[in-house]
Amino acid sequence: MKSAHIRKKLVVPSSWDDIPRGDYYRAALEEQLQPWWSKLYGFHLLKIGNLSTEISSEDCTISHQVNVAPEGDKVHVRGDPYYLPFEQKSVDACLLCHTLNYATDPHRILREVDRVLIDDGWLVLSGFAPFSLLGVGKCIPFLRKRQPFNSRMFTQTRLIDWLSLLNYEVMFKSRFQVLPWHKQGGRMISTHLPALGCMTVIVARKRTLPLLPTAKKMPARRQSIAQPVGANKSYRKDHED
Repeated sequence: MKSAHIRKKLVVPSSWDDIPRGDYYRAALEEQLQPWWSKLYGFHLLKIGNLSTEISSEDCTISHQVNVAPEGDKVHVRGDPYYLPFEQKSVDACLLCHTLNYATDPHRILREVDRVLIDDGWLVLSGFAPFSLLGVGKCIPFLRKRQPFNSRMFTQTRLIDWLSLLNYEVMFKSRFQVLPWHKQGGRMISTHLPALGCMTVIVARKRTLPLLPTAKKMPARRQSIAQPVGANKSYRKDHED
């Protein structure tokens, strides 16, 4: 797996308000997650990162929800996403809203999330897509240093590859918000051309058994060469005569 670790320090937004049209992105993401809140179950939900803490999850069946970030007004536990202050396999679900987009080492965050998640736990993550109108903005010199163009953008396929290596089963994936400057994201074009969406969301579950079990290897049976019946008897009889 190609390393995604970088040394460049990224400017992490403390709120969706720090991102131009951030309220559009947050509303669109909340709409995508709305059908899934009732399907998540358990006792503890971690919302990791400042952007995750501002996502509405009132309809989630998990009542105990903990906001985790290094700092912020809505933070319940001050903690580093690279070193989550929780025991192994103690959390039922984790929400990572654009957390990987502003991570210098996204693999490390995923491994830490995997550590605290219980078996069959839920992982919900979202991010900006590179092959979109937002991705084009990264190629424009006077835009690439502004939000959200200065964030890291990973393809949905790459994110799924990372999850598969950790043995996660993808339950849902989507691309949306094709027109980032439009409040509704261009509903018509988003419906017919979702692959151009500037945002992606993935809902996955942690599995304990391999998703693609290997066939059991059976030892090859040694074939014995059968001797023709009566061959020795016929040979002796011919020589005695």
